[in-house]
Amino acid sequence: MSKHTVVQCSFERHADAILDIFNDAILNSTALYEYKPRTPAVMTTWFDTKRNGGFPVIGIEDEHGVLAGFGSYGTFRAFPAFKYTVEHSVYIHKDHRGKGLGKQLMQELIAAARANNLHAMMGGIDAANAGSIKLHEGLGFKHVGTLPQVGFKFGNWLDLAFYQLILDTPAQPVDG
Repeated sequence: MSKHTVVQCSFERHADAILDIFNDAILNSTALYEYKPRTPAVMTTWFDTKRNGGFPVIGIEDEHGVLAGFGSYGTFRAFPAFKYTVEHSVYIHKDHRGKGLGKQLMQELIAAARANNLHAMMGGIDAANAGSIKLHEGLGFKHVGTLPQVGFKFGNWLDLAFYQLILDTPAQPVDG
């Protein structure tokens, strides 16, 4: 089995590879409810949003330094009382799936969320994505609801399932 290394992603080093992974998911799956490939300019805004929000972008590289996958989290809903909740996503390059990299990235994101004193992680998963659902359940995420037929892609209505992991942090949450 090849050696993989966890890295903190940067715009300079990883934006093009992340864009390729996003665009493959957009064009060939229901992992993203988008129709058109993203442009390089979108990556500038995406990385700025992550940096400004203090949100991690964690990657995993193969032995040649090629990005095999990445994960991040961001704002769940843009209201102050949701400050302890994030929505995460993990994407694995099509040539690197089935090697346990998604689980490794999820474990890194969970650790980052705890370190950042967050309380709940939310995953919005296409209800037909059995692999992602199995991954989340294996990490202790619970199914908390499904929104039927909220997306439409590839000529089909898509159901969006939400999975949640409650963390034991923060020790002393505060209002305001």
